[in-house]
Amino acid sequence: MTLTQIDASRSADRHADRILEVVRAGYQEHGNDVLLRSWGRCLNEYQLDPSRRRDPAIVSHASLEERCARRADVIDCARYEMTTLYQQLADLETAVVLTDTDGVIVHMVSSPEFAAEASPLGLRCGGVWSEVEAGTNGMGTCLASGAPVSVRREDHFFSLFTQLTCSAVPVFDPSGEIAAVLDVTSRSSLMQQHVLVLLGMTARMIENRLIDLRFRDAHPLHFHSRPEFVYTLHEGKLAISDDGRVLAANRSALFQLGLQSMDDIKSRRVEEFFQSSLEDMLVRSTSSSFHPVVTYRAGAASRFFAVARRPASELAAPERGAAISLVAPSSVAARPRPPALRAATFPSTFKDPRFIAHLETARRVIARQTPVLLCGETGSGKEVFARAVHDASPHAEGAFVAVNCASLPETLIEAELFGYRAGAFTGAQRTGRRGKILQSDGGTLFLDEIADMPLDLQARLLRVLDERQVTPLGTEETLPVDFQLISASHRHLPTLVREGRFREDLYYRLAGIELELPSLRDRSDRLDIILATLAAEAGSKAVLSADAQRLLVEHPWPGNIRQLRHVLRSAAALADGKTITREHLPSLTAGHAPAPASTHASAARRVVEPVGDAGPDAAPMPTKFNPIQANERQVLLQMLEQHRWNVSNVAKALDVSRNTLYRKLHKLDIEISHPE
Repeated sequence: MTLTQIDASRSADRHADRILEVVRAGYQEHGNDVLLRSWGRCLNEYQLDPSRRRDPAIVSHASLEERCARRADVIDCARYEMTTLYQQLADLETAVVLTDTDGVIVHMVSSPEFAAEASPLGLRCGGVWSEVEAGTNGMGTCLASGAPVSVRREDHFFSLFTQLTCSAVPVFDPSGEIAAVLDVTSRSSLMQQHVLVLLGMTARMIENRLIDLRFRDAHPLHFHSRPEFVYTLHEGKLAISDDGRVLAANRSALFQLGLQSMDDIKSRRVEEFFQSSLEDMLVRSTSSSFHPVVTYRAGAASRFFAVARRPASELAAPERGAAISLVAPSSVAARPRPPALRAATFPSTFKDPRFIAHLETARRVIARQTPVLLCGETGSGKEVFARAVHDASPHAEGAFVAVNCASLPETLIEAELFGYRAGAFTGAQRTGRRGKILQSDGGTLFLDEIADMPLDLQARLLRVLDERQVTPLGTEETLPVDFQLISASHRHLPTLVREGRFREDLYYRLAGIELELPSLRDRSDRLDIILATLAAEAGSKAVLSADAQRLLVEHPWPGNIRQLRHVLRSAAALADGKTITREHLPSLTAGHAPAPASTHASAARRVVEPVGDAGPDAAPMPTKFNPIQANERQVLLQMLEQHRWNVSNVAKALDVSRNTLYRKLHKLDIEISHPE
């Protein structure tokens, strides 16, 4: 036995001794009752031995196929939501897992590398993770307790799984029974509370999809006590038969109506819960263009806002006149269809597979009123991306309103966003001003560099997002607003949350889905973007030489598309109608020429580690940078030398703000000894 095996064996023994000691002590020394009860079941009911290694249980291929067929509708409803959750987590050492009610994995989303490494542990389709087989773990313990659960590394019953952290929530079917378990298993240290929140949201999305799928012939009724929450994840949803009886309800509906289970509502008439019939709500919802209408709780003063619709099966079928309508034709002249997804008409230059996949994901989620958070380097095209999503969304007829939170002084951001009445403050326009939020009513609000928004304004923005009402400065009047939200930042918001520089509740509200946009150097459609940008800046007749084209394609583009646009604009001016060659790209070719001795001396005064080709006596390039970052660093150093270390001129050449450039310099360990 090797030393490693001996250490592993001793660690397993210590782990087993700890579990036995805690359980024998009557659960007094550990604060997690769910965990302790699970350990007790494993020892006393299942007769499992925590010190004994067990091979993972895997069902046969035929059994797995049969299980997947039995849960086909649940899996179909979960696929998209699981992929979205995996993208939100953005962790390559993580798997999003769905099990059936026996704890058998029926669907899994993860990176190929993590899937291969976790497969020997049984973390793969067909693996059995019930408590009977795998001891205390996220999936099995969630099934046993019927409630959300987190199982950290050493909390697992078997030491084999102590390298993993699991969080799991139950997924309920329309009858109120557990249909599956949704789990996130990771080898890295994820914020478990954060993961449980995202898992809970994802489970509710799957449950709502399942109601829609299983009751396509029923009338969906959406309701909430606050109108802005209708059509959101928090809404109550009922499926109602033609004769007005409730067939299914989601958990939010039961909670809002003060009911405990589906038995309290199933087969009862709508009038037993609301002071309106199904027919009445259908007529009023149609006449209001499917905006929420007021109704009241039967026998109580509680007010709700509701929308009733025709069955999905009828909306999908060709119109057949009044024969399929519950409402007389004289009552409703025409039934407008609800807002739907537009055809995906993205710009033809978008050919990078990741970029297209992100666009399609954003297009679908924003149609369901889910906010989109874009991450990526400055200049990587976040606003262009946001405009493309807006143009393919149900709100495309409305305005696209962009606000750069980093470019506005703190004293003006509030007035710019929320608007103000006449005379609200010194310097205000005489007529007052509508804010950007009100301008985006019916359209899309794009908040760029959201991380730079002051903390006090973050609280006001959160309230607007929750209440869908805005109060301009200098007035007490609240105005309703309806907009799609896309926000963007090149900074890592979870880090800012941990540092107390960004509100955690606002982050969760913004990150309905989080998408990382690839930088220009990482996109497979670089040449298409270069040619399209050249045509836009210099006309369709502009031509690149083969050498210039190769130089443009191979450049690392630290300023991304903004820098590309500036470089091509300058090149077209220098070429003056002739073919653009390397000579017309001085800011790029400068990086390939040896710098004079005085340049190296200047660099040595300003940079912690001199540039890599500064000479035989120069310090080596820092090893903490990957090849792309090292190339970026080299280019920035050469541009600084070219502009005599004038940061303003370099920022102008890259077409980025000075603050953005300073952040980039700091990230790449380029020190400016005398900042401007």
